[in-house]
Amino acid sequence: MRLDELDYRLPREQIAQRPLDRRDASRLLLLNRSPGVFEDCFFAAFPSLLRGDELVVFNNARVIPARLFGRRAGVDSQPAARATKAEHLTGKVEIFLTSELDSQTWEALVRPGRKLQVGERVLFGDGELEAEVVSRGELGLRTLRFISHDQSTIGRHFERLGHVPLPPYIERADETSDRERYQTVFAKRPGAIAAPTAGLHFSTEILEQIRARGIETCELTLHVGIGTFQPVHTETLEKHVMHREGYEIPEDTAGLIQKAREAGRPILAVGTTVVRALESSALQAQSLPGKKPAVVASKASAELFIYPGFQFRVVDALLTNFHLPRSTLLALVCAFAGREHVLAAYQHAVDAGYRFYSYGDCMFIR
Repeated sequence: MRLDELDYRLPREQIAQRPLDRRDASRLLLLNRSPGVFEDCFFAAFPSLLRGDELVVFNNARVIPARLFGRRAGVDSQPAARATKAEHLTGKVEIFLTSELDSQTWEALVRPGRKLQVGERVLFGDGELEAEVVSRGELGLRTLRFISHDQSTIGRHFERLGHVPLPPYIERADETSDRERYQTVFAKRPGAIAAPTAGLHFSTEILEQIRARGIETCELTLHVGIGTFQPVHTETLEKHVMHREGYEIPEDTAGLIQKAREAGRPILAVGTTVVRALESSALQAQSLPGKKPAVVASKASAELFIYPGFQFRVVDALLTNFHLPRSTLLALVCAFAGREHVLAAYQHAVDAGYRFYSYGDCMFIR
């Protein structure tokens, strides 16, 4: 499939720059994928749009303040190390954390990356937090080892010194309010560098309404990394390679999914991250001997690229935000609901003035 088949035009003013005053005040475009018919709704009506027997699966990943600003501090004094030029010692550095390797070590994107050699140090704040570049990797990534120079943990330093990693199409600096609004109300497991944005629409009141109807819910964790946002540079989707993202499906979630599948009840994924985790796990389950479970309860990595032609094994319905043209996320939605149906719904959303992307409106596809 050609990448340009996932294109559409969006006026810049329809890219949401801030959240609405209420989480559940967003608009919702309901798409029935079999006939390709869509209908304008509001997210406040979401509980009433459900059949009542769904199993709703949330991503409980919590966004960390992944953008850090520091200053260059030179290279450690090792015999083989080259001295850093004095004029660079006060140079500003932006660190964008992408994935945790252990409690002290992270992969990150660094700017200016080409000037930072292995062994160079970066200081943050008043010097209470330090990072050393320990290796260079693919996609411009660097591996950094962090050191705390006071009694605080590295994680606490991130919370205090870091900035909310708003996506680049939000053309403003992060604000204090983003620490709460660029986070779902059910966020628990820190480590994501972007919010699972379909979950941003849920308020505690909406969750209570869903549960009051007797609808079961469960959670998994997928820490959104650069794989979700990595641009497609190939002319055809088939040649694109996804960057892996870690996920965890707990035993109780796997059990609820198994029971729902056996009972013929629909699995509703809240967000494309949930789809990737569930469908990756379903493929893993196919390799097991004997009777195959629907999904595997485990910690694993998702590097699955879902595009049109993919066979879905678990997910029956999807709540998702609107996604960028030519993106892997739009490819996933087109795989689920059909390219023509999705692009027709997107064109309607553009014409009807919907708000797009992370802080924007949403689609419910069933």
